[in-house]
Amino acid sequence: MIGSFRSWLSRAQPAIFVLFAGMAGFCAYFSMYAFRKPFTAATFEHVAGWGFVLDYKIALVLAQVAGYALSKLIGVKVIAELAPERRALAILLLIGSSWLALVMFALVPAPWNVVFLFLNGLPLGLIWGLVFGFMEGRRVSEVLGAILCASFILSSGVVKSIGKALMLDYGVSEFWMPAATGAVFMPLLLVSVLGLAALPAPDAADEAERVARRPMMAAQRRAFLRAHWPLLVPLVASYVLLTAFRDLRDNFAAEIWQALGYGEASSVFTASEAPVAIISLVALALLVRVHDNTKAMAWMHVAVGLGFAVLGLSTLAFQQGLLSPIAWMVASGAGLYLAYTPFNAMLFDRLIAWSGTVATAGFLIYVADASGYVGSVALLLLRNFAGLDLPWLTFFIGSAYVTSLVGVVLVGIAGAQFIRTSLAGQGADRHGFGRVASPARS
Repeated sequence: MIGSFRSWLSRAQPAIFVLFAGMAGFCAYFSMYAFRKPFTAATFEHVAGWGFVLDYKIALVLAQVAGYALSKLIGVKVIAELAPERRALAILLLIGSSWLALVMFALVPAPWNVVFLFLNGLPLGLIWGLVFGFMEGRRVSEVLGAILCASFILSSGVVKSIGKALMLDYGVSEFWMPAATGAVFMPLLLVSVLGLAALPAPDAADEAERVARRPMMAAQRRAFLRAHWPLLVPLVASYVLLTAFRDLRDNFAAEIWQALGYGEASSVFTASEAPVAIISLVALALLVRVHDNTKAMAWMHVAVGLGFAVLGLSTLAFQQGLLSPIAWMVASGAGLYLAYTPFNAMLFDRLIAWSGTVATAGFLIYVADASGYVGSVALLLLRNFAGLDLPWLTFFIGSAYVTSLVGVVLVGIAGAQFIRTSLAGQGADRHGFGRVASPARS
């Protein structure tokens, strides 16, 4: 049955394929967030059995992020080498194991239940690479990537709203709420993964424009990094900043909204993120119209730099009383995700096409992600142990300024290196701004 549907999809109109593939990817990754983020909607104050200096919720976040970060390190190898036909089953097995960890988190008392947040995060870090593997290397990858990235912008707010509603309206405890939220999304997860399994592989026209995508062994990964490290280092460094700030905003949204006066509104998580997704992703999806890979890479550098700038300027406007709290959270979120989103899909997909190397974008995404979550852990440890006895809102505002200023500098360095490399003819577009060369160059 799946084979017949795959054959039909391969002959379908591009718009139908984009709609089906985009929604399958969107729903699959959206569902994953129901197993990862709902616990952050709770504040976990005065937890019995917890007598440590480290705040209990920070301990939970650190445990999950540590598992997630370790998963990203593992994913550098696994995602690069995994055969495409094994992706769908891997998604279901990994998310199923993460849900069992949430059940154990509810059953085991503190402080011992913290370890199950680590075990919950450990399998989930591989899901993005598995899902994006179905999207990359296509002429419509920008549109598919934008739809997929919308999932992690919208889903975090939605699943936290559902988790908050389960506690406020249905009396579910803080400890059972994460597993209950995950259970709500299980049917959607199953249907969407079946949809992904039915997608046909990129065709010859896709490979001609975007280069063939194949598993990368260790020697191929090392060769790619040696060839492109001057460009990758500042890009990955800027992504470290974005990941740390995004996790701060995401994991402690309940505390930030409480400080802004919206602590009892469960819908505020969703209401603030929907405009963010629309603003940031419509702009990025327009890059599908840019067939020249060098020009697309240049526009992505501009988008990332603009996102960093909007994050800082919107925060300044809020402090000056020019933006309301909700308007600020929407504007700063739009800036954050305008800069953050390209790293998760479009930028590395285009970088491979620009380089002319037969490879997989998942490898580069996981190199960046593994580095990024180190930054996330470092920021949380700084907040808890460096004597920064600051309210969450004050710490969040300070972090926004640092992320914005340093990020603009790093993207400027990356942009200068990209221009130098392109003009020197080291990319696939050997004459500056031409079409990608033949995959045979690899």
